[in-house]
Amino acid sequence: LLQVLNHLEDHLKRSQYFRFLWFPHSENVSVIYQDPTNKPPSSSANWLWDYAVGYYLLEFLLWISTFAPGLVCWINRFFFWLLFSSRVENIAISYKIFNYECRFKQHVQDWAIPIEKTKEALLELKAALENNPKLVAHYPVEVRFAQGDEIWLSPCFRRDSCYMNIIMYRPYGKNIPRLNYWLTYEGIMKKHGGRPHWAKAHSCTRKDFEKMYPAFPKFCSVREKLDPTGMFLNAYLEKVFY
Repeated sequence: LLQVLNHLEDHLKRSQYFRFLWFPHSENVSVIYQDPTNKPPSSSANWLWDYAVGYYLLEFLLWISTFAPGLVCWINRFFFWLLFSSRVENIAISYKIFNYECRFKQHVQDWAIPIEKTKEALLELKAALENNPKLVAHYPVEVRFAQGDEIWLSPCFRRDSCYMNIIMYRPYGKNIPRLNYWLTYEGIMKKHGGRPHWAKAHSCTRKDFEKMYPAFPKFCSVREKLDPTGMFLNAYLEKVFY
């Protein structure tokens, strides 16, 4: 993990769409480069590994871990060794490359922080898991990057950003305790100036968004002008705007 974080600039320059997967409770990282190419399509996809192992076996083992949470760290390491430790190259039309298998039901949080905070925030999350054995985290923590923009409510508003996505699976639909992990992660993201993905779980309210987004009052003014009766509001948006 440190090796990737210490050479982050080199990785970002090397690939147009660079991201990496960190496997919590370990130092293991899978580095992913995605770039345009003129090579003919080819794939290393394999039903046995991608589904029999990467889906069905994983779901079964995570279900077992609901009775013995200490198994999660070993599951993370085992699946890194099994599926992510070797070099793989896939070539296909873009939507097949950028989309990837999300496996089974899951809960997800995804915040964007200033790109210069990547190393500090991720190491802080790693330390939090190490210092609290009762906190378990499924793999992977996906770390990806996006350029800044001028969209008022974009998590990347006026800053190059790092998105840090955490996940907790629901094997066979079973909920796994995640509140402590969720709050620990959110606290770290807020500390480093994070902004939550609008389509993912978070506990923020209007007071939080007013601090996060310099243009938030402008957006609220436009929204209220265009929807004065609140026709397009729902329970979630009421928490965001009121």
